[in-house]
Amino acid sequence: MSRVRVNLSERSYDIEIGAGMLARSGEFVASRSRVSHAVCIADANVVSPYAESVEESLRSAGARVARLTIQPGERCKSVAEAERLWNAMLAAGADRKSVVIAVGGGVVGDLAGFVAATYARGLAFVQVPTTLLAQVDSSVGGKVGVNLPGAKNMVGAFWQPLGVLIDTATLATLPDREYRAGLGEVVKYGVILDAEFFAWLESHVAEINRRDAAALEHIITRCCRLKADVVEADERETIGLRAVLNYGHTFCHAIEAVTGYGEYLHGEAVAIGMMCAARLAASLGRIDQSLVVRQRELLAALRLPLETPSVDDDALLAAMQHDKKVEHGRLRFILPTRLGHVELVGDVAPELARAALRS
Repeated sequence: MSRVRVNLSERSYDIEIGAGMLARSGEFVASRSRVSHAVCIADANVVSPYAESVEESLRSAGARVARLTIQPGERCKSVAEAERLWNAMLAAGADRKSVVIAVGGGVVGDLAGFVAATYARGLAFVQVPTTLLAQVDSSVGGKVGVNLPGAKNMVGAFWQPLGVLIDTATLATLPDREYRAGLGEVVKYGVILDAEFFAWLESHVAEINRRDAAALEHIITRCCRLKADVVEADERETIGLRAVLNYGHTFCHAIEAVTGYGEYLHGEAVAIGMMCAARLAASLGRIDQSLVVRQRELLAALRLPLETPSVDDDALLAAMQHDKKVEHGRLRFILPTRLGHVELVGDVAPELARAALRS
């Protein structure tokens, strides 16, 4: 087992990573909270066997458990679905001592975390991510929320979990497309924070593509450590450091919104968005073409989509105006200056952003 500590004063917590961790769920939660009642919010695709395993372990630790399920997909990350869950929790007798357990991918973690942050003015919750994307990114850092029809993650909160329990064995059954979507966020960490990690990914493509257990534990542990370092320094994005985690995401979120939150998985849109951001950085003279090529070749080797969809570019630019990094109506982007380092760049001309959409 590997452990990553997120140091946030009284909100500090552990991320525990290893194979077979689901069977330790009850022990993990009970060691962090006096849990008598747990509400397990799970993606319908992972109820059997993953949510059931978590629930069995929680009951063995003495907790009553209520299960609520959501349908898979980004469209469920909505105010309407949050309201449905609030009412279901009320019917299940949830009170301020209940603990919410999120089992599934990033959508479940974001939605269940938002419900936990808002029900009864805030309940403790635990992340049990079962997809690679959630394990390396969305389950860590306390950002929770829902989408509006025109803008992703526009309604939400900062609400840190009691802990994150990552069972790498869940990746064995993850559909190939979901697995590869998670790799989009993995590559992002190398570009923004760790050139050596990026080079490690380049030299271990074969192991990554065959889901080698040791390679996966290394990837997840390193990504969690990198994100924890950023969150510790800028938990609520007040000094701008945490914004580096949004590399490619201004383009990505626009693509997701314009295509209706259904055509692309988040990590797929991240990969496309990173290519747009790299082209933009090159056009501004911030990087040379070799970095664009290295990023493209690694993403391609990991079998991720690279081309912006055939949608109206004006619609994409309009969607970018709803990005949380927009300041006084001016577009701002996270862009690399070299491999392993990115910066927030303001007042980017819309025509340059438009040009970066297409290779």
